[in-house]
Amino acid sequence: MLMVGPGRSVKSGLQHVKGFWFLHGPLYFESPQKHDKPIEHHSDAHTDKPFGIDAPGPQMDLFQAAYDLIVGTIIPFLFVLTIVVFFHELGHFMVARWCGVKVLAFSVGFGREIFGFNDRRGTRWKLAMIPLGGYVKFAGDENAASAPDHDGLSAMSEEERSETLAAKPVWQRSAVVAAGPIANFILSVVIFAIIFFSAGRIVTTPSVDEVRPGSAAEVGGLKSGDLVLSVDGTEISSFTELQRIVQVSADTPLLLEVERDGKIVDLTVTPELKEISDGFGNEQRVGLLGVTRSAKRDDLIQVRYGPVEAVGEGVKETYFIAERTLGYLWGVVTGREAADQLGGPIRVAKVSGQVATQGFVPLLSLAAVLSVSIGLLNLMPVPMLDGGHLVYFLVEAIRGKPLSERVQDFGFRIGIALVLMLMVFATWNDVMDIAGG
Repeated sequence: MLMVGPGRSVKSGLQHVKGFWFLHGPLYFESPQKHDKPIEHHSDAHTDKPFGIDAPGPQMDLFQAAYDLIVGTIIPFLFVLTIVVFFHELGHFMVARWCGVKVLAFSVGFGREIFGFNDRRGTRWKLAMIPLGGYVKFAGDENAASAPDHDGLSAMSEEERSETLAAKPVWQRSAVVAAGPIANFILSVVIFAIIFFSAGRIVTTPSVDEVRPGSAAEVGGLKSGDLVLSVDGTEISSFTELQRIVQVSADTPLLLEVERDGKIVDLTVTPELKEISDGFGNEQRVGLLGVTRSAKRDDLIQVRYGPVEAVGEGVKETYFIAERTLGYLWGVVTGREAADQLGGPIRVAKVSGQVATQGFVPLLSLAAVLSVSIGLLNLMPVPMLDGGHLVYFLVEAIRGKPLSERVQDFGFRIGIALVLMLMVFATWNDVMDIAGG
């Protein structure tokens, strides 16, 4: 099972072997209501007394630690994960039903079933013991990864075979497979749209209050009082937009258009790669200019969105996360980014607990970010992932016939190996993160 988390965004995330593992990179997540403000950690494990219990000594410490772990980390983690997994699998499920594919099981979690029920079409809906993912199993599948059961298919009657995924035209099979990642993107847009519509956002104008001596900003010619209008031709309207671009552009020259004393000035600045720590102590390497924003009340703007505008902002936010996630992964491949910022389920659980201390809206935003990352990683052309299935279908459409069983089985074995290596690598990064923290 593979899960993707927030790539270059927060998401991470999860991945699909009809289940999930987490892959998460540097976080660029924020609550719309806390825009332009650093995350602060306010929890104190030793002053909160659950259920009014005040018993000193090791037993109380152990109880408090267990309580903090369950309530502060595990529950937020499972909340975020369950939402993302459910909607991913729901995408597969709904399109499969529309295409006339018989669905045998819809599972949230793996392993032994805790409880479940059968719907009127015979699908078993269930909650399983290991909550790290989920799957939809179709008629004719050999396993939860949707590898075709060739022996089982040959033993079916014509009527039974007509309800299997393998018997459907290539375009329908492709639609069923692609529906999972697409559902993740739609979920992200919907979550962000709801947040922007209900809460709006507080932004700070992209004006420079202070330029630190010796910084990249000073070298590039930025001065206190400058108002940044655009970056590389892209118009910006808030300091956060400037931060986001700068953070992912370390050692990359940026062309800034700024307003200074009523005149337009063009400057070229190159953000420096720096290691910073957020309010929770998480270390990440980002690009920095060395400027601070204006703290004047007049520079704070409360932005409200109507329903249509909120959806548009949701699309923009989802696109931003996807773009930065892919940019980070490409940076890892080309050696420009460090792979040690990729993490697995342990780190995503840690982040979920930290974000939960900020409230429900930030936690919901985290789910949206992770959903984008899951959708992206599932589209990677690796056998056993949705993208791998789509590659098989593309080859079949071009050749006019599917790949041989031997070739497909070999591809699935390669896919398993790649997924296992990714799982081990991500978990190793998690362990190193805990050891270093």
